[in-house]
Amino acid sequence: MTDLNEYECEMLDTLLAAFGVPDSLTRGQLLQLFDNDEAVAFAMVQALAREGLVAEKGKPARYELPEKLILKPKGEKFLKEGGFTKRHQTLQQQPTQVGGTLAKLQQQNMRLQNEKLAHQSQLGDLNKTIKALQTRQYILFVLIIIALVIGYCLDKWL
Repeated sequence: MTDLNEYECEMLDTLLAAFGVPDSLTRGQLLQLFDNDEAVAFAMVQALAREGLVAEKGKPARYELPEKLILKPKGEKFLKEGGFTKRHQTLQQQPTQVGGTLAKLQQQNMRLQNEKLAHQSQLGDLNKTIKALQTRQYILFVLIIIALVIGYCLDKWL
């Protein structure tokens, strides 16, 4: 599962660590862990199930949380060995293999080029905003000077 980011790995490790002495979590406990966000909870449970770390009991429907989630011994061992976070860090430290991952590198290159273009566009917009604000500042400065000169002249003539 290399498609997980660091935050998702931490969430999965937190979920694994939430299992108590009976090594099970109820549907209500799962929802409480994820602030009643059933979609996120369901995605995390599915990730753990794909890895074979948990067993589902009393699943009411295909896209709903199970009534009870049971931690398998494999899950407990996996968490003690560092869990998803350690696996993610290990994968990040491995050198990129050339050849089999050419398509992935091309996709990453395209994504980075798109990000670069987006950032350049944003930078251009910010530069335009800065120039407009500087122009406004100069105009206000000139108006203040004109007001001071008019005030001085009126004070001398009156």
